[in-house]
Amino acid sequence: MNKSKLIDELMRLPTEQRLKVGEELWDSVLSVSEWMPTAEQLAEARRRLEEYRRDPTIAIPAEKILAGLRSRFG
Repeated sequence: MNKSKLIDELMRLPTEQRLKVGEELWDSVLSVSEWMPTAEQLAEARRRLEEYRRDPTIAIPAEKILAGLRSRFG
C-alpha cells in the first residue's frame, strides 16, 4: 500500500483511533536514538530557555522567523 492510500485509510478511522495511531508513531520515532537530542543540545536548549526567562523581550516571533526563511528559500 502506498503512503497516500495508507493516509486515506487512516483518515477514515474514528478520532480516538487516529490519536492512538499518532501516539504510537510518535513513540516509535522517539525510540530511535538518532532522533534524541544530545546532552549538548539539551544543555543549549536549557541555556536558551533560562535566557528567555530572564528577558522575554529577546524572543523573536515564529511568524517573523518563518517569513524570513520563506523570503530566502521561497
